[in-house]
Amino acid sequence: MSKELSREEYKLLVEKAPIMIWRSNLTTECDYFNEVWLTFTGRSMEQETGNGWAEGVHPEDFDRCLKIYTENFGRRQAFEMEYRLRRYDGAFRWIFDRGVPFSDEAGAFQGFIGSCIDVTERREAREALKRAQESEIEQLRELLPICAYCKKIRNDSNYWEQIESYISKHSKVLFSHGICPECAAKVMDELGADVQKP
Repeated sequence: MSKELSREEYKLLVEKAPIMIWRSNLTTECDYFNEVWLTFTGRSMEQETGNGWAEGVHPEDFDRCLKIYTENFGRRQAFEMEYRLRRYDGAFRWIFDRGVPFSDEAGAFQGFIGSCIDVTERREAREALKRAQESEIEQLRELLPICAYCKKIRNDSNYWEQIESYISKHSKVLFSHGICPECAAKVMDELGADVQKP
């Protein structure tokens, strides 16, 4: 049988949970951050409260982050977003932030509570996989299906065409035809053999 947690136990859970937790009030300003958040940013509660926390958001992510937050706050609906937040050592880390509206015991809306986790490694792995897939696709685009015997190339319409024709259509290369010494000797030998035939 589970016992009801005391106020002190709740406080301990919130402060020591392995996630960053924030709370905002009816003005949309933040009025609380747990110890994990403060340790991550290396800033004090006084520095982070109000809109102070936003000083740590990467400039490229700030407008998008603010828009998502304010629009969902106005609608009183949960939101999720990723943005870069400056860590205590100055490095920007990707944060997955989920905010949900909360109410008091009477059911009156009181603001939002949010939880954040560092997803930098996951995001970098995803980006690395995407780059590898794009590189593989690019390599496949550069492959030419060529006949091993006649050297014709199969085009996008699945027709085989002369290599000169295909390359001219897909580049600015122009061809001039001649005969290399090896082929010239071979052709001369064949012509000589034909001449000697009775």
